Amino acid sequence: MTDALDGWERRLNTAGRAIPYLVLLLSTGMYLVLGTDPWQTEAVNVGIAAVTGLWMLWWFTLHPEWRSRTGLMAVFFAGVLVAYAVLGLRDPLFGFFSFAGYVYAFEVLPGRWRFAGVVVNGVLAATSLQGGFPSPDLRSIGVYLAVVLVIVTIACTFTMVGYVTSEQARRRKEMVAQMAAMMEENAGLHAQLLVQAHEAGVLDERQRLAREIHDTLAQGFAGIITQLQVDEAPPRHVETALRLARENLAEARRSVHALRPPALVDANLPDALAEVAAGWTDQTGVAASIRTTGVARALHPEVEVTLLRAAQEALSNVAKHARASRVGLTLSYMEDVVTLDVRDDGAGFDPEVRTDGFGLVGMRQRVSRLAGALVVESEPGGGTAVSASVPAIPAGVTR
Repeated sequence: MTDALDGWERRLNTAGRAIPYLVLLLSTGMYLVLGTDPWQTEAVNVGIAAVTGLWMLWWFTLHPEWRSRTGLMAVFFAGVLVAYAVLGLRDPLFGFFSFAGYVYAFEVLPGRWRFAGVVVNGVLAATSLQGGFPSPDLRSIGVYLAVVLVIVTIACTFTMVGYVTSEQARRRKEMVAQMAAMMEENAGLHAQLLVQAHEAGVLDERQRLAREIHDTLAQGFAGIITQLQVDEAPPRHVETALRLARENLAEARRSVHALRPPALVDANLPDALAEVAAGWTDQTGVAASIRTTGVARALHPEVEVTLLRAAQEALSNVAKHARASRVGLTLSYMEDVVTLDVRDDGAGFDPEVRTDGFGLVGMRQRVSRLAGALVVESEPGGGTAVSASVPAIPAGVTR
């Protein structure tokens, strides 16, 4: 339906812009057929009509980019009115050219000037229809004013109808464009949420498997080894069982480590953050420092992974958008909460302005899964501070 309406609108616009040329040709043709002027006068009038056509062609048709320049269009419309006044006063048969004035007034004049142009064009049309200005007697003046009133009223009415219709069409297009943008944004957000949900599911499953292996297989092998080591001179088959138990315990521990993020495999969270910051500095050339406050301690794997991912996403945003010269990361261990602050001295932005990126959305959702909070403070030219706070759940506690 919308495409059909747009198609009709384009066709009507094309037809409307052809009307001035059609009425000019019609008026000139009728003048040549029905006029009674000598050939010299006819030549002058036809010449004026030709110049008028060239004026419209040059100012409006051949230079569409000029239509948005109010000053140039005012000159163009004034030229059309002057040409119509000259032609209409020289012969009433050129009165049909008045339609061109109405079309151009609606097309090129802004706001109330559009109605002013219609009124002036209507007065010229009434004058041409009367064959010139009225004689000074009251009857002629009264008839002339009545004709002017009727023509101007009708012209302004149709102009108002056209204005309302065009405004409705413009608002309809804006609503359609906004709806399309919202649908595109929602589609992108939905896709991002699906990816994040998948990543969260994978992470949760990896952590569950790590806990299961640690709490069952690894502890079971450790208990078997303890029992087999009680005998100082065990038989050969016991020695074999002891060796197999040790090998499988090592394998179980490797599996547990493999299920943790690479940066956290052989390091605690502060060391992992330092490793990430150093790698980011090598890639970007921007200095990144890390500071730890409070007593560092082992936390639940999901807590450490959440803060590590938040740091990585924040540093990625700095590299993409901030144009910063330095970045500072602060990891604060408190009694019930652990907080990661990432500050840069870059370009900053207005947090109230919506963007197409999903980085902060993903960080906020990841932190929210642990009942945490993400705070972003920034302003244009004032750098950015991102603070992620999550409960300090100790390692070994089942969520």
